[in-house]
Amino acid sequence: MPLFVLTCIDKPGALDQRMAAREAHLAYVRGSGVAKLGGPFLDEAGGMAGSMLIIEADDLAAAKAFSAADPYLTAGVFESVDVRPFKVTLGGLA
Repeated sequence: MPLFVLTCIDKPGALDQRMAAREAHLAYVRGSGVAKLGGPFLDEAGGMAGSMLIIEADDLAAAKAFSAADPYLTAGVFESVDVRPFKVTLGGLA
């Protein structure tokens, strides 16, 4: 199944929103069955500032639909979201 990388950047000052939606986000991603790798981007102080996920999906439309239903996105945490096809050439997902 094809892989897609989701690059999500938080809005400035969205940490409280992020923390309020965190458990729902983690449950959504963990329960999805499509997530392969993920975690937060960090700012210079080590605080969460965005998210990166690698998922499996049938196609780009399905990957975008997965992203659109993410509780972080629906809670207004993200300033931007980029969804792109991804090909592993190095590492454990190949």
